[in-house]
Amino acid sequence: MVRGEDHEMMVTDKSADVTVQQYPSSEEGHNGSKKEGSREFEAYGHIESQTRVRRLFNFIQLFAFSLTFMSSWEGMCTNLWFAMYNGGPRTFAWSIFIVYFGACAQSASLAEMASLQPIAGAQYHWTHHLAPPQAKRFITWIQGWVTWFGWVSLLAGGCNMTAIITQQLIILNNPDYVPERWHITLIMIAILILQGFVNIYVFFIIPWLELVGGIAHVCLYVVFVVVLVTLGPRHSADFIFFEKNVSSGWNNSFLSFNVGLLTGIWSFTGFDGTLHMSEETRKAKQAVPRATFWTIAVNGLLAYSMTIIILMTMGTIEDALTANFPMVPILLGVTGSKKATTALVTGLWLISFCVNLASIASVSRLTWAWARDGGLPKYFSIVSSQHLVPERAIVLCIFLTCIISLLNIGNTAAFSAITALCSLALYVSYFIAIACMLHARYRKQPGLLGGWNLGGYGAYVNAFALLYTTWSIIFLPFPTTLPVDAENMNYAGPIFGMVIIFTITYWFVWARKNWEGINPDIVKYIISQE
Repeated sequence: MVRGEDHEMMVTDKSADVTVQQYPSSEEGHNGSKKEGSREFEAYGHIESQTRVRRLFNFIQLFAFSLTFMSSWEGMCTNLWFAMYNGGPRTFAWSIFIVYFGACAQSASLAEMASLQPIAGAQYHWTHHLAPPQAKRFITWIQGWVTWFGWVSLLAGGCNMTAIITQQLIILNNPDYVPERWHITLIMIAILILQGFVNIYVFFIIPWLELVGGIAHVCLYVVFVVVLVTLGPRHSADFIFFEKNVSSGWNNSFLSFNVGLLTGIWSFTGFDGTLHMSEETRKAKQAVPRATFWTIAVNGLLAYSMTIIILMTMGTIEDALTANFPMVPILLGVTGSKKATTALVTGLWLISFCVNLASIASVSRLTWAWARDGGLPKYFSIVSSQHLVPERAIVLCIFLTCIISLLNIGNTAAFSAITALCSLALYVSYFIAIACMLHARYRKQPGLLGGWNLGGYGAYVNAFALLYTTWSIIFLPFPTTLPVDAENMNYAGPIFGMVIIFTITYWFVWARKNWEGINPDIVKYIISQE
């Protein structure tokens, strides 16, 4: 970010027709004297202390960040069990195809908005910009909280997966090891603390780590394909595309297919992580939308091809259902070697580790932005003057995730109740933003499109994205097992309902009269730096 100089200067963004006055540094006024009590210092200090991050990411690094973060083909490996449980190979093969096109429409719609206003708050900022004037403050308030809760739960779920892979590697190489629930919690806390230090003290290496992760993401895909195709058994096309298995209790084919569809939806949730890094990306109006869309386009192709290859080379459905992490017995059966299996699963662990590193970065930027706009306490809006990262927001996100991880010790259902929130909450956030975009198109709102846009096809893509998102939201709260009990209940719906009740109550009790809404000075300042 541009800092204050010894003289007052004006920064103008011609594309946005805004002028932002940049005030002297906090050390000196115009004449070199201290001016901490002046209105000028307060205005500049307020904006500068909340925006002094560095634009470290170029397009290639951000694209690698996004590719690694989505890790969709790896998601096919880690979520295989659920697809086999709800619908079997037929559901797995066809659902990913549907999800791919839906996610492409979603990402293209959000990328349009990112081109217009690349800012860390992303969905809630665009909602404020595009929503009907009479309702924009309320809708923005709902959007901000829903997106934030979704991202905190996404971080918890992603870290939990990294811990599970870690435990599976231990089990694979130590037959006498007895896994306990508290082991997962301990591993999660260790990962979060380590990655928190990286995000605070050496954040400048993360663009390069994610670049390496992006390269590893593609290279590991090639390795998995070669190993599975050359060494694995063969199933027929009938098995891949038409074999049905319903172990979940959903005997209705239509319902079991749509519940099984959630495997793909989970793997294509969170692509907005790139959007929250906008203020740390160079040429963000071009780089962010391109990275957001193309990561889904590329990852989707890798995910679909990996799905077909897994189904072609896996063992029996029963073998997959009896394993906690089905890829381990599949790889053991294909390679016949613990060492080779360990090496391949370690590759998945490394990608998962990079995903978690990126998750902390993204959720902390959303936290920082939401605090900057008054949704969370302003204390968390300050950027460290030493490390130039939102240190307080990072610590808050890690602390909350550590607290959530403790639920694993007492009851895994309680932990799952929190992590189940992520897909539902984030899909609702996509729905709100895209609906506002479609409404603004209908009203022919001026200044609607940025440099990256869908042109005349935009309304159709937005409409399809909205339809797909609505369909996904309907089935995300469905129970994944019948009959339903306290252990297998899908708590996404009840937990999301609690979030909405909290948000609306908070609105009427406090925010309706006291929340000032989006800080326009910060928006203008950030756009002017672009």
